[in-house]
Amino acid sequence: MRPTLYLVVRRIFLRTISIFSRNDQGQDLAEYCLITAIITLIGMAIFFDMSGGLKNLWGTANTTINAASSSAGSVGVSGSGPVEHQ
Repeated sequence: MRPTLYLVVRRIFLRTISIFSRNDQGQDLAEYCLITAIITLIGMAIFFDMSGGLKNLWGTANTTINAASSSAGSVGVSGSGPVEHQ
């Protein structure tokens, strides 16, 4: 009697699992890689969450600098060239 496809696949699967369960070389490296990946993802999530606040901070600073520059320009400072002494 011929074995069915299910039994053949099951036997191959169980052999493969048994090979991996006996061979634990490289397990530490894989665990360190997973931990590093998780820490990286958490760091990226924190960075992207904070980036909105950083954009607002730089936007406020840019607005203040532009306002100060335009008000200083209306006081009487002319041009951006060198100052001539007489």
